[in-house]
Amino acid sequence: MNVRKIVTVVEEILTEGGRAVAPAARVAVVAAVIENPWAGQGFVEDLSTGIDDNASPLGELLAPRVVEALGAEPQAYGKAAIVGLNGEIEHGSGLIHTLKFGDHFRKAANATTLLPAVEKRGPAGIVFDIPLKHITDATIRSHHQTLEVRIADAPHPDEIVIALAAAAQGRPQQRLAPLTTEQ
Repeated sequence: MNVRKIVTVVEEILTEGGRAVAPAARVAVVAAVIENPWAGQGFVEDLSTGIDDNASPLGELLAPRVVEALGAEPQAYGKAAIVGLNGEIEHGSGLIHTLKFGDHFRKAANATTLLPAVEKRGPAGIVFDIPLKHITDATIRSHHQTLEVRIADAPHPDEIVIALAAAAQGRPQQRLAPLTTEQ
């Protein structure tokens, strides 16, 4: 796995809707900009070797960093794979949609739910949104939120941005009724 750089972003929301948020709402994202393991190979029928060689090391690299950056126990989480223009969306999907990748984050966050994800292809500097859901119950509406990310110089055409995101709470000032009120 060839990592060009790692980007960490931490956001603290202090007010929402004109009211203070106390304690401040924290979200964090850690992204690795890696060389696409299938770059220059044309259409690769079987992606398993690249997945086996890279997915677990990426999860192992990113999961503890995002929990550390958050500075709190994660309550919501998500993931992203943004593929440079010379790659296929399937390249990013292959790296993040495997237990070899995701179980590192589930273990670090004491989580049990599936990680929501975004996958897309784009040029360097593309904006992407990482969806977040509660770590143990995806039906808890207060934790459905989105984190917007942009890395100015990534991905290059033969790179992939792999990111994990976490929130220490639900949305600031959330006040939607529980899903059970609609059943």
